[in-house]
Amino acid sequence: MGGDPLSGHPFFVRLARAGQRLREVDRRHPWILDTAVVAVVFLVFCLPDLVHGDGDRGPREHRIVFTELPVPAMLALQAGLVLPLLWRRRRPTAAFAVVMAVFVLQWSIGAALRADVALLVALYSLALHGRLRDLAWACAAVALGMAVVAVRVSSAVSVWDGLFFLFAAVTAAVALGIAVRVRRAQLAGLRERAARLEVERDQRSRLAAATERTRVAREMHDIVGHNLSVIITLADGGAYAAEASPERGREALVLIGDAGRQALGELRRMLGVLRERGGGGPELAPQPGITDIDGLCARMRAAGPRIAYRSEGELDGLDRGVQLMAYRIVQEALTNSLKHAGRETRARVTVAVDGDRLRVRVDDSGPPGRAAGPRPGGEGHGIAGMRERAALYGGTVVAGPAGGGWSVVADLDLSPVPDAAGLPDAAGLSNGAGLPGGAGGPA
Repeated sequence: MGGDPLSGHPFFVRLARAGQRLREVDRRHPWILDTAVVAVVFLVFCLPDLVHGDGDRGPREHRIVFTELPVPAMLALQAGLVLPLLWRRRRPTAAFAVVMAVFVLQWSIGAALRADVALLVALYSLALHGRLRDLAWACAAVALGMAVVAVRVSSAVSVWDGLFFLFAAVTAAVALGIAVRVRRAQLAGLRERAARLEVERDQRSRLAAATERTRVAREMHDIVGHNLSVIITLADGGAYAAEASPERGREALVLIGDAGRQALGELRRMLGVLRERGGGGPELAPQPGITDIDGLCARMRAAGPRIAYRSEGELDGLDRGVQLMAYRIVQEALTNSLKHAGRETRARVTVAVDGDRLRVRVDDSGPPGRAAGPRPGGEGHGIAGMRERAALYGGTVVAGPAGGGWSVVADLDLSPVPDAAGLPDAAGLSNGAGLPGGAGGPA
């Protein structure tokens, strides 16, 4: 396995969990950590000065003599150094300024306190929580203060050695603060990116669900709308022919049953792909193609219209997605002709390949004795759906009155698409198991 082997060690796992719990407590009660820092600094650095209070520091031969302070003065200076740390995170610049002022005052009177470590803590907090432009002047002020300290202890340590050690401590405090600040910024950026990716994932899921719903809606429109139009027309014709010619009435009933069974089978295949596949999954069949247009015209003829179908060019080698699209356009156009022009209309269907273009044309003669004009309900969702289907292949659909009837002309582009995976129907429909893209509704 990759990664750091120590990261999975139980000790480091428990340490990470403890750190997480401490961060949660600090977020809820930030004053606890601030008070703890002040308490630790007082116990470790202030209390020894109060107990021992020796102003002479260093070896006997190089003893440094500092000013002896009474306890009240020492407590006052320690309080000025330590108490501002309570605001080191909320007001880092102000806390540092107070600590620096007390530090300068203390060394100006020649006193030395272990509580001076509070200056490094305040500088670290300024680098971590404060404005970076304030850090520059803070470092300059600390450098001047450390130079004063180096000169004051020059009787025991050379000025350059003193400056080296003092500046090393200051640099460590600033570097640690900046490092922690950068790390926190990186983690915040990663969390923000993860949240943004999660939102984008949810949006993609919702878009995919919406696309799937529109695909199902279009197929429902094509299947149910077409077959119901045929069934209604056959039922009306059979009702009129039942008294005069019972044989024609029985023939209409047989055709109605065939159309209903075909619609039911197509609906089962379409809805079956929405379920989880298992051992008893639905039996899938290839989606209809151009070769099925003959059967479509035959079923429409049984409902009354006279339909002539003609094809040109090499149609069998077309992509399955293109074939399904051509079939659905013809189906929608003939369904609209039957619905609006009636059983007595004549229709002409032409499907032709011309170079890298596929042209589908459906013309009807309209209702007998009536002039051509806009059909009731306008174009409806069916024609809009045909246009969306054609647009997937860079094509167009033009529909409108023509020659006393209605004409639908579709022009599809057969040239190769650079990124075929980007088309919703290209892969899913070619194998017969996917759902076609687009949106449609009742015409």
